[in-house]
Amino acid sequence: MNKVLGIVAEYNPLHNGHVYHIQESKRLTDSDLTICVMSGNFTQRGETAIIDKWSRTKMALKAGADLVIELPLLYSISSAENFAYGSMHILDKLGIVDVVSFGSEVGDVEILDAFADILYREPKEYVSLLNHELAKGVSYPKAQERAVLMYLNDIRKYANVLSNPNNILGIEYLKALKRLKSPIMPITIKREGDAYDSTKILSDFPSSRAIRKSIQKTQLYRNCMPDFAFEILNDQMKHGKIVPDITRFEKEIMYRLRTMLTEEIANLPDVSEGLENNIKSASNACNNLLDLISFVKSKRYTRTRIQRILLYALLGITKQDMQNSYKVSPYIRVLGVNENGKKILSILSTNPKLNIITSPKQFLDQRGGNRILKNLLLKDIQATNIYTLGYEYDSTSNLDFTTPLVVEE
Repeated sequence: MNKVLGIVAEYNPLHNGHVYHIQESKRLTDSDLTICVMSGNFTQRGETAIIDKWSRTKMALKAGADLVIELPLLYSISSAENFAYGSMHILDKLGIVDVVSFGSEVGDVEILDAFADILYREPKEYVSLLNHELAKGVSYPKAQERAVLMYLNDIRKYANVLSNPNNILGIEYLKALKRLKSPIMPITIKREGDAYDSTKILSDFPSSRAIRKSIQKTQLYRNCMPDFAFEILNDQMKHGKIVPDITRFEKEIMYRLRTMLTEEIANLPDVSEGLENNIKSASNACNNLLDLISFVKSKRYTRTRIQRILLYALLGITKQDMQNSYKVSPYIRVLGVNENGKKILSILSTNPKLNIITSPKQFLDQRGGNRILKNLLLKDIQATNIYTLGYEYDSTSNLDFTTPLVVEE
């Protein structure tokens, strides 16, 4: 078997920075085959994918991936910890991945691993420091950052690591690999270009967010994307099939929150400490999502966390759904392949322990099977059905049953 590289991505949308990451990862690892685990139609920061998962699969295959696997919804819109665990679990269970590569601001896997080791082992001294910081009333992420830095006792080397989102996600990948006792070797590529949260295109390596913000001004981002990605994105735009952000579902979300009981809001993942009361009050007092988010947001509850909660309400996801996702090994939902990907799929199909899905209907129709896995897949299907409501027109349902596997010749 050739050397296999694993990558986790959203490609929302795919741009020059993503292509650089793929190419540099292949070069540094001397990998022959690349497997990409990619988020579906909703993303980890509580947002929509700007174009559907099959269009982004086409981008990934043209950019150098050989096999694209969908990260199930309940992982893809969860916390960084659960997002990382779900994606690493998939790559690990395949049994053929040698190395996983992810981007980070620091670009040093040893520095990130120092953080991951502490957060995974939770030594007594660190826990004591953490509790001391929490007692001051600061948010958990801030208390965690302070406690880790005091434990490591080297501010110059480790300062600001936990202030950057790709570093944080990288640490979660490393924690997940430790938790899984995985033999997969991790590497990180230093993130080049504009900051992840930049809303303006300042270089040829912009943030995906900046491209999404500039979606109506094609001249701004054309040079920031490979031609094939630009053409795919532009084609979807011409057909009214883009969903720029969560506000496309503003009325649906406000309707859901206003008609939900406070107890039902309390049963949404990430809702705790009476937050349901604030959300309910905000839904009754506000007429739009931006005002609602501003109403609820605080030091303890970030905008991203609130947006994820709004997605849970929109998609009908409960705490029990999320807890059930922890109890199973994720299925392998294949979105697309090229010729090399077909060979990988042929090898994987000989492993009876893998739940490989190329036809959702066949998987759901099979007798027996794991009830939780079927429910996870139904959540993916429901998410697509809701996602297409954000289209300007032609928002048909059941695309998970009617859209064929993407095959890149």
